[in-house]
Amino acid sequence: MIVVFGSVNLDLVARVARLPHPGETHTGVSFAALPGGKGGNQALAARRAGAAVMLAGAVGTDVFATMALAELFAAGVGLECVRRVEVPTGIALIHVDAQGENCITVIPGANARALATAIRDVHLGPGTTLLMQLEVPLGAVGEAATRASRSGARVVLNAAPAQELPAALLSSVDVLIVNEHEAAALARGLRMPTAPESFADTVRRQHGCSTIVTLGARGALAATDRQRLHATAPAVEVVDTTGAGDAFTGALAAALDRGAAWPRALAEGVAAGSLACQSNGAQSALPAAGAIGELSVTIESGIVARALS
Repeated sequence: MIVVFGSVNLDLVARVARLPHPGETHTGVSFAALPGGKGGNQALAARRAGAAVMLAGAVGTDVFATMALAELFAAGVGLECVRRVEVPTGIALIHVDAQGENCITVIPGANARALATAIRDVHLGPGTTLLMQLEVPLGAVGEAATRASRSGARVVLNAAPAQELPAALLSSVDVLIVNEHEAAALARGLRMPTAPESFADTVRRQHGCSTIVTLGARGALAATDRQRLHATAPAVEVVDTTGAGDAFTGALAAALDRGAAWPRALAEGVAAGSLACQSNGAQSALPAAGAIGELSVTIESGIVARALS
């Protein structure tokens, strides 16, 4: 089972011909209010990839909360650990341009009240994968990671948005997932090499956690306990990249949770991220297990592996 501890937002999405420059106002193409937040997105991504999933976090008592949780409820994600607090539900303001690139401003709202204690001890143990991000308080993430690690659960951290991480948190993490920009930011804070391959190898060696760096259209690389893997992404028509990273993370976590080997898990992550780029929105674009499995066969066959010492 996967327990996701993370954010729940309502995404306010404006489609534009191009992203606005500072101080500029221009007319957009369309608007939509869509459920999102990295916690919600990754919970739904893992569920659609075939995992049993429970979400822990916080939302407000406003109408935005109902809208933000609708897709998760419909998909069968467990929501009993999502607290209702007297603070507005989190919001993300998203611009998406004609090439599918985006810029995002997140207003945490209720997410700032998320508590690690929402995850009960009964939900943690050797059969659990705890999946987290950094859109809820860092202290709560660290507390949850420590509890999960002590229980024998697998701890997966998608360190996004980028921020400096304490060494104690990294020591409790089994799998670290970042994109190139997040890897470079984290590397500078940890005084590590910023190149993706060197960063992944160094984190694995110093902190003992398998490290994945997503590379956008170039796929993803992973430094595991035995080898470095590189999976090439298939060529796809990009419509919207908003949920691609969350699709990757949720699908990879789902694969690891069911016991898949690293090459298969990495291939499924890349497949899910690639498929998510082909549709608008975050949660609405998250692919189903069948589509992920079909595309990942080709991706896995092309993985390049190199042994690590």
